[in-house]
Amino acid sequence: MVFNLSEQNSIANQFLAELRDRDIQRDRMRFRKNMERLGEIMAYEVSKKLQYGTRIVEGPLDKSRINVLKQEPLLVTILRAGLPYFQGFINVFDRADAAFVGAYRDEFAHELTVRTEYITTPALTGREVILVDPMLATGRSATDAIDLLIKKGGRPQHLHVVALVAAPEGIKQLAQHVNVPYSLWTCAIDESLNDKFYIVPGLGDAGDLSYGTKL
Repeated sequence: MVFNLSEQNSIANQFLAELRDRDIQRDRMRFRKNMERLGEIMAYEVSKKLQYGTRIVEGPLDKSRINVLKQEPLLVTILRAGLPYFQGFINVFDRADAAFVGAYRDEFAHELTVRTEYITTPALTGREVILVDPMLATGRSATDAIDLLIKKGGRPQHLHVVALVAAPEGIKQLAQHVNVPYSLWTCAIDESLNDKFYIVPGLGDAGDLSYGTKL
């Protein structure tokens, strides 16, 4: 399943437009806040597909029957670019366990190389897992992270990969390499990757725009 939020009209398109706007991008706080806002919106969308059970709630006047989550999902993000987007998810799923993966591009390699050198995670087995990765470009960092998570934490019941912007190449990478039940959620599907493997039109380097350029 691929869910593309931009196919429907909503305030989310305004936040995405600001993320792409090179003038507004100069305001790092606003850039991070818009990522966080879209994280909250996408968390709400994903929540519709999670499992619920009925709970009896004692109110001041009478009891209420309300459908609530059977279990909080497990949230995963890829450092550092994913942190503002992840914040939106943990604002919504505020009791969720969290996992973190450190991954980066090796800019000095002769071809695109993604290195994953840090991971910390609770058990994944039998759980709904939400992988928060803002830029699904080649998809390599996502699939490498998924492989490591499964190796260390076990096979999830279902994996939700949630991007801000996805490229067709990244979508294809997931289809070819993810071997657990999964869904892809994104705010937009862009045209392609350029010769440096960045999404076009994209929005630039989300990590640098959030926290400054790196060495």
